[in-house]
Amino acid sequence: MHDSPLQLDPETMRALGYRTVDALVRWLDEEAPPLTRATTEEMRGRLSGPPPDAPESFEEILAALERDVLPFRSRVQHPRFLAFVPGAATWPGALGDLIASACNVYAGSWMESAGPSQLELEVLGWFKQWLGLPADAGGLLVTGGSSANLTALVCAREAFGARPRADLVAYVSDQAHFSLARAARVAGFLPHQLRVLPVEDDLRLHPGTVRQAIEADRGAGRLPFFLAASGGATNAGSVDPLDELADLGLWLHVDAAYGGFGVLTDRGRAELAGIERADSIALDPHKWLFQPYECGCLLVRDAKALRAAFEIVPDYLHEARAVGDEVNFADLGMQLTRTSRAFKLWVSLRYFGVDAFRAAIERSLELADLAWERIEADDAFEPMAPPALGIRCFRRRFPGVEDEDQLELLNAGVVAALERSGIGLVSSTRLRGRYAIRLCVLNHTTTADDIERVLDFLATAEPLADARGVATYERHPDLSATGAGRRRLVDLARESALGKERLADAGETIVERWDSSRDFYVVLDGTVEVQINGDRLQELGPGDVFGELAAREWAAAFGYPRLATVVATSPLRLLVLPGGALDRLAEEFPEIESELHALARERLPRH
Repeated sequence: MHDSPLQLDPETMRALGYRTVDALVRWLDEEAPPLTRATTEEMRGRLSGPPPDAPESFEEILAALERDVLPFRSRVQHPRFLAFVPGAATWPGALGDLIASACNVYAGSWMESAGPSQLELEVLGWFKQWLGLPADAGGLLVTGGSSANLTALVCAREAFGARPRADLVAYVSDQAHFSLARAARVAGFLPHQLRVLPVEDDLRLHPGTVRQAIEADRGAGRLPFFLAASGGATNAGSVDPLDELADLGLWLHVDAAYGGFGVLTDRGRAELAGIERADSIALDPHKWLFQPYECGCLLVRDAKALRAAFEIVPDYLHEARAVGDEVNFADLGMQLTRTSRAFKLWVSLRYFGVDAFRAAIERSLELADLAWERIEADDAFEPMAPPALGIRCFRRRFPGVEDEDQLELLNAGVVAALERSGIGLVSSTRLRGRYAIRLCVLNHTTTADDIERVLDFLATAEPLADARGVATYERHPDLSATGAGRRRLVDLARESALGKERLADAGETIVERWDSSRDFYVVLDGTVEVQINGDRLQELGPGDVFGELAAREWAAAFGYPRLATVVATSPLRLLVLPGGALDRLAEEFPEIESELHALARERLPRH
């Protein structure tokens, strides 16, 4: 028998495994802050160099990981890691991953993985039952919510009977995850084909808004086909009215990557009412089902649609084609080579039982409620969004400070101080142009004391002057102000050489509601009226601007449609900056960002 230079004998394999498990248990049990940053120079200094030609001892390899790699990362299992959407994996799940990796399971075809494929079908069956989908729905496990959203969009397009074409239109809310914009870009959609629609004060996408956009697009000869709704938005946790949105007749995709497994609790199921009517659902078991990364899922009501969208059988895979009721998961998505993500789910769900996961999710909801009670009762805090699922958005008040820019800097300084302290970690976002601290309770080890300890710090800490991470990416932009900021914006637009003058007669429509144009306008002479459904909102004159919402990129070159009609009420002279120019101007002159945020605060709620 040939001796492979990469083969180990059984005793050595056991010895390395024991050492690794011992090291892992020690590392996972150590006291450390939720996040430890490092500079690129420091990491290069620790790790740069060529690989060794000769073997090194396994002890030194583990020591190098412990010394130079693992300390510099986030610890999402930390009980006071309350930022972003954290995942706190279970040990049996990690062991499931170890089994799949050690056995090098290929889970793409039934021929090569009948056992692992059936295991995945079983797990998917559990998910379908929990969410109320029919037993004959289909799906697959993927890397995460981003992959699930892309797979759903392509599946919906193919089910609509339309390969890439320029008249298709998809809709998302401005609270949607940015991966939907990335999915549209990867799938070849043009900027006018993904409509970003504004939410109402409750941060939910209301059916009337979608209905009006659909009617306008159909009237213009376009083909609406896809609507993405939030089943727990990453931004503030909001859940769209799924039952009502399902009545609109488009392919309803529910991005429930964060919130979907809330259906295991009575309260979560009530908040997610209507999810069972979805045509497709994105889930992330590595979030609220406490699995190790990576573990996403897509469920599709029509199982045949997935296979029709993705199946390709080249000559060299002829022997592996699915026969009868066999399932080749490689035929249902983008990956041909895929491991089994079902092992960790199957192992951990069987080890703990579903009731344990249900209790952990319910505990998260109760702790989020505890945080909200404190936020509402404490004069140090200002609530910023309605509570939803496990996310709470708020900010600290500072006596005598009313200026939004100053409040942003002070709150960002408090967030940075919390990180610097090592006590905990929260993140931030923007809601209607205002900076908000964002606390997400998702960890099964978090306690009431952890919540109170973090809030105590945020209520009293001295803000850091050199805060990092001040939120500049607007998840719900807020754009009309007056004064120096407006004048600076207008002056820069005039001086930029990016725009051209345009003349218009009284009565001429400058922009039409729901149109996909992206120009930004400065009124030089004359007046215009801003209207919605014929109702007058305001009149603008020389020095005023409009069109800023549609002119700015929301994500991946996609943005809002026109949210109001603007009509000239006198002979008019305009400065017109083409789409993209306002973003370039803001990038070159960051000081106008505050003016653009102020504009959103005034205008967006009216739409």
